[in-house]
Amino acid sequence: MQIAARTTGSPIINLSVFFAFVIITLFVVYKATNRNSTTSDYYAAGSAFTGVQNGIALSGDFLSAASFLGISGAIAVHGYDGFLYSVGWLVAWLVALLLVGERLRNTGRFTVGDVMAYRMKQRPVRAAAANSTLVITFFYMLAQMAGAGGLIALLLNVQSKGGQALIITGVGLVMVFYVLVGGMKGTTWVQIIKAGLLLICVTFMSVFLLGKFGFSFSAILDQAAQNSPLGGELLNPGGWYGENAMTKLDFVSLSLSLVLGISSLPHVLMRFYTVPDAKEARRSVVWCSWSMFIFYLSILIVGYGATALVGSDRIVNAPGGENSAAPLLAFEIGGAMLLGVVSAVAFATILAVVAGLTLAASASFAHDVYANVIRNGKADPRSEIRVARLTALVIGFMAILGGIVTNGQNVAFLVSLALALAASANLPTILYTLFWKRFNTTGTLWSIYGGLGSGLVLIIFSPAISGSSTSVIKGMDFHWFPLTNPGLVSIPLSFLCGFLGTLFSKESSDSKKQAEMEVRSLTGIGSKA
Repeated sequence: MQIAARTTGSPIINLSVFFAFVIITLFVVYKATNRNSTTSDYYAAGSAFTGVQNGIALSGDFLSAASFLGISGAIAVHGYDGFLYSVGWLVAWLVALLLVGERLRNTGRFTVGDVMAYRMKQRPVRAAAANSTLVITFFYMLAQMAGAGGLIALLLNVQSKGGQALIITGVGLVMVFYVLVGGMKGTTWVQIIKAGLLLICVTFMSVFLLGKFGFSFSAILDQAAQNSPLGGELLNPGGWYGENAMTKLDFVSLSLSLVLGISSLPHVLMRFYTVPDAKEARRSVVWCSWSMFIFYLSILIVGYGATALVGSDRIVNAPGGENSAAPLLAFEIGGAMLLGVVSAVAFATILAVVAGLTLAASASFAHDVYANVIRNGKADPRSEIRVARLTALVIGFMAILGGIVTNGQNVAFLVSLALALAASANLPTILYTLFWKRFNTTGTLWSIYGGLGSGLVLIIFSPAISGSSTSVIKGMDFHWFPLTNPGLVSIPLSFLCGFLGTLFSKESSDSKKQAEMEVRSLTGIGSKA
């Protein structure tokens, strides 16, 4: 009980700071709803955000509670190998900057399906893109909502399953309200506020730590090594992923999914449409990259600082395990008030990320399936927005239910699953569509469903589900795939499926639409049509 009290500080202060954030952001969302009358306003905020604003929102979309609490804890307990996660996520934005961002902004309007179906048969490709988006966002959302249960136990000292389920429901309802009322504009401002708070929080903690150790990072590392069972090995590679060749191969597979999956996530790709032109899209990625660079540099200091001041043993034994590193450190250096701020930022992170995911999924169904498949592109804008809002309600309900059902289980694999699926189903299809003239509808469908299907099958029959001490299903073993992350197999397989589907298909590509798309993606001519 003493450990729990030191971990959570004062739940009243934590809740007070969190509710203050909710009230402020709800007011911002309300003010941002004045012009949500068109699909462009609801899906893309009327393309009215600057590159700087959208870049900060992009970083907010990605910097989830796993980044804040998970990576700091991984560094505190595992050292060097924990930091490798953040390196992979930061490098991922180079893919978005150099290959995807500008061309995607010029070619599409609201969703990934706009790009994939631009020069293909509309109905089957948009349906496939929507299926991919819904599956990816659901698993990513499920991981966030399920993680909320653990954070509640850690930060608010709510130990009962019923109490955690009640607060998960509350978080889900606020998230749905953001999407229903604010659309992309309101959600973007929530992301900007959350990202700003997160950056200020970790920067303050890292500067304080450096000052405490005489602005010597080496002194922090020396003290961290003394407070860890790993000793000096805390600073060397191999503390987590160095046990055997298969473990190393698993890390390669995970890294591939991290680097290629992040720039393929539907809710991240949608953000390129909130800026007026390709130049601002590039600026978005640059500002996002710098924001994440500052964040992960600070997290490196926070992670090792937690080991130095708190110690690995106390972190592992606290409620929440590794995830308690940052809260324990906050309580150590700033007492209950700083812990309250950290708690609010952690909750706000879940709230904002799930809101972005809900918007992406609802937009994909309403725009790609309802407007372009069911109504053949002749849907009324108001009815389309109404369908998007109804979809958001359904998805929000499913996310709340899934978060309650999986609360307390190991859900770390869900994040890697979402990233692996995004890298497998979306990235090969987008790259082929943008850069390969011969690519056709059959290749598109093979690429999407090949990547999506293979990723799901390999995950189901992997150690992540059964056959290991950390599996979701205990006491059973039906796995035959040796890696916990399928990216090393499913990503190349998706590229291969797209290539073979195009070659074996008798249909020819639409050369006129391909030339039109190439000009549009390079110059932006017609992108506002």
